[in-house]
Amino acid sequence: AEYMGERILDHRRRMKGGIVTAQKLGEMTTTKLTDIKIFHKSLSDVIKGVRSHKDNPTKFISQVVREIKEELKSGDMELKTVAVQKLTYLHTLGYDMSWAAFHIVEVMSSTKFNHKRIGYLAASQSFDDNTDVSLLTTNLFKKDFNAPSPFEVGLAISCLSNIATPDLCHDLVSDIAGKLTASSPYVRKK
Repeated sequence: AEYMGERILDHRRRMKGGIVTAQKLGEMTTTKLTDIKIFHKSLSDVIKGVRSHKDNPTKFISQVVREIKEELKSGDMELKTVAVQKLTYLHTLGYDMSWAAFHIVEVMSSTKFNHKRIGYLAASQSFDDNTDVSLLTTNLFKKDFNAPSPFEVGLAISCLSNIATPDLCHDLVSDIAGKLTASSPYVRKK
């Protein structure tokens, strides 16, 4: 089993441009192959799986949701972002993702723009008036309204327009009014 684990990890390292370092490879070969979860489903894998299970996608989707819950427990922000992306896709198919609201806020608060974009999209689609964690986003919006990048400011404004509640609007009205005179035409247009 160790030899097979080494071969799989070596193959993954070659295919993904060296994601697995030699040190990690040495540590991982001492564990059993069954303990190593190497491959996670990407968004395109989930889409292909749903399409291939047209007759009865419920079993496949419930398996994907279980895997997503495990991925959300991870400390790796890349993995959480992909999990939120898959949940957003499942939400467009009509599945509930309100249970992952706190994880969406975590992804929204990432420093990487790509993660932040996926988090804001998921919030725009899934948050409503009854979402408790939308109040946690007040300081996040204030921070992103003052970001140096006009695109981050635009993300925050677009998301706020979709999830606005009376409490959020009351807390953020002065910040939004200040953006009407922003130097960036992109921000003023948003």
